[in-house]
Amino acid sequence: MTANEVVQIGRELLCTAVLLAAPIVLTSLVVGLLISIFQTVTSIQEQTLTFAPRIIAVALVMVATLPWTLKVLISFTERMIAYLPQVTL
Repeated sequence: MTANEVVQIGRELLCTAVLLAAPIVLTSLVVGLLISIFQTVTSIQEQTLTFAPRIIAVALVMVATLPWTLKVLISFTERMIAYLPQVTL
């Protein structure tokens, strides 16, 4: 296995990780921003108000994107398994 192939595998790994984390991170970011704006407008500074809706939103997004996430992970795993014969040589 050449250095270019190793770099390609690393690039695929990072791209897949970013792709899978993006919906969760973006959801948390958007919900956090909306709650922050709401707290600023209403002058409510309750700590649990920031965490509870984020946790619920992230959990819902994780459940909603689970089939897609599994497809991406299975595809990535199949590609990595296809590289195994090249690694063992």
